[in-house]
Amino acid sequence: MSISSFAQLNLSEPLYARLCDFKFLLPTPVQAACLEPALAGKDLVVQGKTGSGKTLAFALTILNKIQFEQTAPQALVLCPTRELAEQVATEIKKLAAAIPNIKVLSLCGGNPIGPQVSSLSHGAHIVVGTPGRVEEHLFKGTLELTQVNTFVLDEADQMLDMGFAETLENIVVYLPTERQSLMFSATYPDNILSLAERFMQQPERIEAEPQTLNTSIKQTFYKLENNKMRFNALRVLLMQHKPQSCIVFCNTKVEAKRLYEELRQTGLSCVELHGDLDQGEREWSILTFANKSANILVATDVAARGLDIEEVELVVNYHLALDPQTHVHRVGRTGRAQNKGIALSLFGEKEQFRVQQLEQIYDTTFKLGVLPGKALLDKPAYKSNMVTLMIEGGKQQKLRKGDIVGCLTGEEGIGFSQIGNINLYDVQAFVAVKREAVKPALRKLNNSKIKGKRFKAIRA
Repeated sequence: MSISSFAQLNLSEPLYARLCDFKFLLPTPVQAACLEPALAGKDLVVQGKTGSGKTLAFALTILNKIQFEQTAPQALVLCPTRELAEQVATEIKKLAAAIPNIKVLSLCGGNPIGPQVSSLSHGAHIVVGTPGRVEEHLFKGTLELTQVNTFVLDEADQMLDMGFAETLENIVVYLPTERQSLMFSATYPDNILSLAERFMQQPERIEAEPQTLNTSIKQTFYKLENNKMRFNALRVLLMQHKPQSCIVFCNTKVEAKRLYEELRQTGLSCVELHGDLDQGEREWSILTFANKSANILVATDVAARGLDIEEVELVVNYHLALDPQTHVHRVGRTGRAQNKGIALSLFGEKEQFRVQQLEQIYDTTFKLGVLPGKALLDKPAYKSNMVTLMIEGGKQQKLRKGDIVGCLTGEEGIGFSQIGNINLYDVQAFVAVKREAVKPALRKLNNSKIKGKRFKAIRA
C-alpha cells in the first residue's frame, strides 16, 4: 500500500516533528511505496535511481526503532564509495538530531583507521561505511555487529560492479540472523536477485514510479581547476547572463553569508536568505527579490524551501547539493509555468561523483561549459531594472493597490507598464517601479493625495 503523506506513518513524535521542520510533508514515489513495509520490519529490495529519496526512507526506518540506551551498533549501512557514505551519514545525522545523543559513525577507506578505532571504543548507534573498511574493522575485532537489527545496502548494483560481492559475504557472517535487511539498487540485474536470495528473508520487491523531471531546463556544468576560481567563475557567469532574477544556492549558512557580502562589494544587487535571518529580514529579502529590485538571492536550501517565486531566470549551484534530490529541487526553481530556464553548476574535482549521480538521475551525460573570459570582471556591475519605493501608509490607512496605481499613473505620472509588484502591510506599502521611473514616481507620490491624504514616499 502506497502512502500519500508522512502523517499516515507510525513514526515517533520527534521524528515526525523533524520532518515538519524540514518541510518534508509529502513523500517521493520511492518513499511512498517502501516506507510502510519498511517500518513494519519487512525485508525489501527497492529499485530506484539516485536522488529518489531512498536515504530518507531507510534513515527513518533505522531511527524509528533505535534504542538510545544500547550503545553497540544497531544499524549498519554500506555504500560503494566514501563520498556517498559520508553524504548518507550526514543526512542521517540531520534526522537523528530529533533524538538526543544518537551517535552516527562513518567508517570509510581513505581515512586513518586509528581515530575510527577510538570512536568505536566509545560506542555508536549507527555505522555507515564502505565495504572494505567495515570488513577491515571486523577482521581486527574493533567493530561489533551482534546487536544490529537493520542492515542496509545502498546502491547495491554499484557495489557488485565494483567487485565487493565477496566482501559483502564476509560482512554478513558477522550479522545476526534475525535482522531486517533493506537493499536499494538503481537496476535489478540477476546478480542483485542472487544477492537478495542469500542475504534476505522473503524480501518484497518494490519498484517505484520514477520522479518527473523538468528536462526542458538547460543545465550546464563548469569544472573548476581549484576552489580559488569559484567566486570569479560565479561573477563572470552573472556578468555574462545579466539575470534580473537569479538564485545562487549555497550548502551552508556560513557560505551564504560570506558570498552575499562578497557579491555586494562588487556592486551587484543581491539579498541573502538563510537560517540566521530574523523574520523581518527574511521578508525583506523575499519582497525585494520577488519584485526584481534585487537581482540575486543568495540562499541555503532550508531557507529557500517553500519559496513561491515565479519567473526565476537562472539558478546557480555555487557548490553542488549534498543530495541529488536537493539538486532537482534547486534546478526546479527555474523554468516554471512553461518559461525557459537555465541552471549553472560549479564543481571541483572532489565533487565529480555528484555530477555522475545527477547524470544517472537525468539519464544523460552533461556537457562541460567553458567559462567566459575574465575581461567581464573589469566591467561595472549591471543594475536591476526595478527599484523598490516605500510609502508610509498601509492597510490601517485603508490603502489599496488600486489607489497606489491610480496615483502613479495620474496626470504627469508614470506609465502602467513601469509599475511592478505592490505589497501592502499594516502601516507601510512597497511598490516596485522601473529604474528610469524612480524620480517621477517619487515626485508623484509625495506631491499627490491618496484618499484625501498625503503619504511620504522614499526609495527603500
